[in-house]
Amino acid sequence: MEKLNDTLLYTLDKCFRTYNQFAQRNVRKAGYDITIDQWLILKSVAENPDITQNDIGKIVFKDNASITRIIQLLVNAGYLVREVYPTDRRRVNLILTESGKKITIDVNEIAVQNRAAALQDVETKSIEQLKKVLLQIIDNCQTLNT
Repeated sequence: MEKLNDTLLYTLDKCFRTYNQFAQRNVRKAGYDITIDQWLILKSVAENPDITQNDIGKIVFKDNASITRIIQLLVNAGYLVREVYPTDRRRVNLILTESGKKITIDVNEIAVQNRAAALQDVETKSIEQLKKVLLQIIDNCQTLNT
């Protein structure tokens, strides 16, 4: 039986988790009281003003209950406002407040710096090759899941 540390997907998961912790520390160090997951939701709303909660979940890889909980935290913090959708009362519009817009932009700058630091000394060719491999793994899993 191979060891966990010897498997590609374990290493990939460890890489993601390590990066997420690194990114979160830098956001906190910059003085922002927001999680990476919260920022991803704000960024999704900023980029897609008519987005549904289901679609946000797909983008940020979270279940509906988690998305609902995080959105409520963002509403409570004053970063988002929920408005009833005019033609369907079961649906809501999520609207960034001014402070929501500001923190989304500010944390985005930190995210750009985080990515640059994480990818420091990694050749562009290697990044492109890795991205191609990861997309193939995603495709394999999605194909086998249907």
